Amino acid sequence: MASQLFEPITLRDVQFRNRLWVPPMCQYSALNKDGVPTSWHEVHYASMARGGAGAIVVEMTNVEPEGRISPHCLGLWNDEQKEAFVPIVQGIKAAGARAGIQIGHAGRKASTHPEWGTDGSGSLAEDEGGWPTVGPSAVAFPGLKDPEELDTENIKRLVKAYGDAAARAVDAGFEFLEIHGAHGYLLTEFLSPLSNERTDEYGGSLENRARFLLQVADAMRQRMPEGMPLLARLSATEWVDGGITVDETVQVARWLKEHGVDMIDVSTGGNYPAKISVFPGYQVPAATRIKNEADIPVSAVGMINEPRTAEFLVSSGQTDVIMNGREILRDHAYPLHAAAELKAEIDYVPPQYQRAYRTRR
Repeated sequence: MASQLFEPITLRDVQFRNRLWVPPMCQYSALNKDGVPTSWHEVHYASMARGGAGAIVVEMTNVEPEGRISPHCLGLWNDEQKEAFVPIVQGIKAAGARAGIQIGHAGRKASTHPEWGTDGSGSLAEDEGGWPTVGPSAVAFPGLKDPEELDTENIKRLVKAYGDAAARAVDAGFEFLEIHGAHGYLLTEFLSPLSNERTDEYGGSLENRARFLLQVADAMRQRMPEGMPLLARLSATEWVDGGITVDETVQVARWLKEHGVDMIDVSTGGNYPAKISVFPGYQVPAATRIKNEADIPVSAVGMINEPRTAEFLVSSGQTDVIMNGREILRDHAYPLHAAAELKAEIDYVPPQYQRAYRTRR
């Protein structure tokens, strides 16, 4: 039986074996606090690739130490980190998935306690190993420390840092890259009128608020091979009055396409606390609008855990790719299970696992 979810998709020169991908999910496992990935990351990502995903997007990896969400987050600001990513990339590729990585900076949401391994929460004080944070304006995320406003010289420095991180990712063997412009991190903070109170060329109009993001896209694209895809993750709406709207995100997606971005990874929220009514596929309508109105491929994410739901969303043209995070964390072989349930004809069940999948079909 034909399954659209398990049909290949091609971006630039890269073909992906299916449309069920693993989104970036922080592991807080660079336990030496140096941004260097470890054996945990190598096994974690290779296992999900072996489980049949079409692509793996390695978790948010930061362009400078001060860009980390926590001291235990990954980095790509030096060559030691780059070299440590090489076996991770090799493991993903050996299992048949495409290897991508998300490049970002946490901005005013940096310098916090990691998600696990501590009883603390909120911002880390400097005497606890934290650091000063930055943002478009001196406006704090509720409950976190006040950031310093970035001046234009440091914005330009960070644009270059994104480009440098992209070059290291290419050298490490990654096959596609993603800009993190979602979830209230630095580039989102510039996009949002709630966190961006600037009056210079990086504030005010949507065009100005998107300037930093577009400069980052240019800097990364310039350091990537022409045939390598570039994605951008965006929060399509903040779910808060006065915040980013889907209309604005459609326009930003149009601009990103002009600046060399090949797919929009659509999420929502994260820049301010918000009451959100969540249900399977709750973010899909925003993804579909961006796909249709910006004329660009999109991925959809958000509790899309049932294979037949994912199949319907792709086959009906509402999205091009499904990003499935927590279900694949629970079950690294979920894509293979989904293929068996949908009776999709695939040829990448590992031979060691064939006996299990013959009995499911």
